[in-house]
Amino acid sequence: MQIKDVLLAPGNGAFFYDDQAAIRSGATQDGFIYVGEPITPGFTSLRIPASSLSVGLVLTDDTVVWGDMMGVQYSGAGGRDPVFETTRISDLTSRVVAPRLLDVDASLYLDACAKVFEPFEQQRLPLAIEYGVSQALLRAAAYLQRATMAEVVCAEFDLPLPTRRVPIYCQSGDAREINVDKMILKAVDVLPHGLINSRQKFGVNGQTFVEFVKWVAARTREIGRSGYHPVLHFDVYGWIGLEIGLEPQRIADFICRVADTVPGFTLNIECPADFGSTQAQIDNYARIVSILADRGSSARIVVDERCNTLEDIRLFAEAKAAHLVQIKTPDVGSIADTARAVLLCKANKVGAYVGGSCTETDLSAQASVHVSVATQADMMLAKPGMGVDEAFSIVGNEQNRSLAMLNRRRAQNENVG
Repeated sequence: MQIKDVLLAPGNGAFFYDDQAAIRSGATQDGFIYVGEPITPGFTSLRIPASSLSVGLVLTDDTVVWGDMMGVQYSGAGGRDPVFETTRISDLTSRVVAPRLLDVDASLYLDACAKVFEPFEQQRLPLAIEYGVSQALLRAAAYLQRATMAEVVCAEFDLPLPTRRVPIYCQSGDAREINVDKMILKAVDVLPHGLINSRQKFGVNGQTFVEFVKWVAARTREIGRSGYHPVLHFDVYGWIGLEIGLEPQRIADFICRVADTVPGFTLNIECPADFGSTQAQIDNYARIVSILADRGSSARIVVDERCNTLEDIRLFAEAKAAHLVQIKTPDVGSIADTARAVLLCKANKVGAYVGGSCTETDLSAQASVHVSVATQADMMLAKPGMGVDEAFSIVGNEQNRSLAMLNRRRAQNENVG
């Protein structure tokens, strides 16, 4: 069964695209907007509504399967693709990608991805196109094989059917206190992100951040159910390096001090500093990881910026330049590469976190769940959006449905055997 037509439908991402460079340079907030002039190319203002583009594959029985393309919140920063432009992406998809889709066997997932994502004019296709089209192809293969998307991934990568639930990580956005309470009441596995993306939120010498970390830990004990003990995960958007300097020893010392304020908790620090290039990030993060190990710290470094593509992830994993790699799904491109990235991290004994962005959609989040479950990632992001309830529901429910179907499939296979 082949693809006989391709549909495109413009849509909305679940949050906004933000000009990170302008925000780091001191842009102020006025209500929900940021005030100032854009710095990053493609931004007409510092915060613009996230757009998306759905791609629908019409199969020969007229079934339509969909995937969604979009960029990430901080597009154009840290080596990422530029801000998503629906018109440009739609034109390229129609002219280049659609004819290729009509010429592949949609039941052969990895083979179809390889053919559709061949370079165009000696350049890789925009990663947003790879991301959305690969989701649609995964759904097509699952439909044609009468299987779940997770089973397709397992079959393609020769993996056993998974049994373990993947821990879910929520992010708070700017509504920190309210959303932390929601996460605790819902017993989220990993929390709260915190959106520590400005000097005001980080504080002089990081003191505002340290007080927030201590408050989150105390709040889990105050209102959490008996035995609830989440991992504490904070994204500081490079502000440790911006505030106290880029010396790895000083950064590691600061992280150890933060960890010491919340004894008994595992502390994840995402993007402690941005060293300006992928190689510099690898070298310095590896040094920070080594210092933390020598100190016996429970803190873990999570890499995000400068670690975008599958090749970037391979370099960080092989260099042990993080305890945990955020596999930022729209930046990786094809969701098949997200699966490869998880397996690559595991092979190098580095944690694999299937992340993404608040700008994504329900469809991209659901596809990411199946890849996370199939590859048994160490954790996955509740997405899309910055509200806890919706994202936790979408990702958590999809995981539970997936595991229920996989358990049934496993029982059927055992009965046949």
